[in-house]
Amino acid sequence: MEPKKITREVAREQKIRLVDGEFTPSEACDIVNALFDQKINFHKIQRLSLWEGDVNANASFPNSRIEELEAEKIKFKEYMKTAREGGSMVKIKGNLDISFIR
Repeated sequence: MEPKKITREVAREQKIRLVDGEFTPSEACDIVNALFDQKINFHKIQRLSLWEGDVNANASFPNSRIEELEAEKIKFKEYMKTAREGGSMVKIKGNLDISFIR
């Protein structure tokens, strides 16, 4: 008897519901700022890795992405200020769509 070959089917796409709910402005700030901070830190580590490999490496992408995220974080804080002042709750739906590319 020949052993069965085990194969594993892997989905080429995945959707993850990261955040889905209603929050106070303070809770929303905590959630979204944590996401911003993680992404900014990711790019800072990426920039540091480039620099460690070659001090003359082109770090323009990580630098520009960090600046972009920091600007978005400031805009978000102003947006949440408006929610606080208006006594509004905040609904957040955050999905990640992940797929393989070649």
